[in-house]
Amino acid sequence: MENRTYTTIYRIMHWAIAICMILLLLTIFLRLTWMNKNNVSAIIQNFLATTDLTLSEDQSILLAKQIRKPMWDWHIYLGYVLVGLYSIRLVLPFFGKMKFSNPFNKELSFKTKFQYALYLFFYTCVAISLITGLIIEFGPKNLKTPMEEIHVLSIYYLVAFIILHIGGVLYAEFTTSKGIISKIVSGNK
Repeated sequence: MENRTYTTIYRIMHWAIAICMILLLLTIFLRLTWMNKNNVSAIIQNFLATTDLTLSEDQSILLAKQIRKPMWDWHIYLGYVLVGLYSIRLVLPFFGKMKFSNPFNKELSFKTKFQYALYLFFYTCVAISLITGLIIEFGPKNLKTPMEEIHVLSIYYLVAFIILHIGGVLYAEFTTSKGIISKIVSGNK
């Protein structure tokens, strides 16, 4: 296994992107669970049942959407941050920083080719997620629904990648690349 060192810029980009993606996942998780419009609407309806006030189901869902809107705005803001980080990540190799590894290099082992191909696939999926997110926000209204359908699929590759990434790092840490975790955190072994 190659003995990699991680520069300060590499570590900052890695952790900034990682934190941004985890926070994005958190907003998705909240929207799908506790902050789901139907759950919030049911809470509103249950409360109203104890008072002499009433709202139709449609009105309570509309109110539920307004209640969760500030949380969902964070998803959008984090998406903008990720667009910026991703753009920086794409530009850095042109300045000799954070190169992209070529999975098609014949001199690499199968394992290393697989790792590099997985990262290439990941960066492609991130690009699709970011582009569809931007089209949802700024694109023509007739593209919103198909872009949302594609954008929603992001959760599947992202969760799978995080599991594979953490699993692979832990496997490497306890087998062939001891100290890899401390290197990506502090730059030292």
